[in-house]
Amino acid sequence: MANLPDHVLANRAAWGKFSEDFREPGRKSWATDVITWGIWDIPETEIGALGGRERYAGKDSIELGCGTAYFSAWLAKHGARPVGIDITPEQLANARQFQAEFGIEFPLIEGNAEEVPLPDESFDFALSEYGASIWCDPYKWIPEAARLLRPGGTLVFLRNSPIATLCSVEVGAAKEALQRPYFGLFSLMWPPDNSVEFCLPTGKLIRLMRDCGFEVEDLIEIQAPAGADDTRFEYITADWSRKWPYEEIWRVRKR
Repeated sequence: MANLPDHVLANRAAWGKFSEDFREPGRKSWATDVITWGIWDIPETEIGALGGRERYAGKDSIELGCGTAYFSAWLAKHGARPVGIDITPEQLANARQFQAEFGIEFPLIEGNAEEVPLPDESFDFALSEYGASIWCDPYKWIPEAARLLRPGGTLVFLRNSPIATLCSVEVGAAKEALQRPYFGLFSLMWPPDNSVEFCLPTGKLIRLMRDCGFEVEDLIEIQAPAGADDTRFEYITADWSRKWPYEEIWRVRKR
């Protein structure tokens, strides 16, 4: 992993620090076979983002930016053959600990999801839930996902929505007013850890995916459930997320 880009180095360092705070949430997720999505833990049975078990059960899957690999663990419980890749040693240490605790084994690779050290067309299904989908350069990780997928393979990823990114601030919860321009939106560096988050405008993202050979099957904009309380994340409130989508899930298929 020589000559890693600056944003990869910054995000690896930041997530090395964040990893302690995500250990117990990761363990909680490993302990259940219920697949949920995002900040509000909305069940897959309600969202349908994965497109049905035929998309992943019995299939080879890769999680790009897997963190504690709880999503790969869920997929393994539902019959997939997962592989996880992440740049952060501390996150992978947590994932390996949970593999031992819960008796679920699958390969974990320490590496950059923008340059995965695996052959072309190795997988039927690729996934990123707050992994490569926001912490990697989309002009690198999306073509890489396309390379790794077999023809007809599916990519599903969750990211912060453009409107959430436009309304986010350096400290505190997202505002109800735009904080930056939409045109030119690409990457933002967040203090104090200098982590780098990516968010392409919707039109540019669609064009990129089409250029990589993907066809869009679904875009799910997530609304906080009625009665949801605020979470441990200071950057979003339930009230904001009931009015606008903070998160969105894309499902695309490789032609």
